[in-house]
Amino acid sequence: MSTLKFDEGRLMQVKSNAVTFKVLQNATKPEIKAAVELMFKVEVKGVSVVNTKGKTKRFGKTIGRRDNVRKAYVTLQPGQELNLSGEAA
Repeated sequence: MSTLKFDEGRLMQVKSNAVTFKVLQNATKPEIKAAVELMFKVEVKGVSVVNTKGKTKRFGKTIGRRDNVRKAYVTLQPGQELNLSGEAA
């Protein structure tokens, strides 16, 4: 897992107790679930993944592409919270 991401849909995610991660392209749902449970010591209810194609962008005269992104939406069990401070719970 590389980045914890907060985007526009964050308020709806807070209500459903979900967190978004940017993950490797070849990461599977069971691997993501195991990694979140191990790293943050929480119980995961479910994992959904979305593959987003990179946009075509111009860099001066050259046409380039942004990288493809795979996002994982991890829903936590009720009563579980993510500890982002790095301290032991």
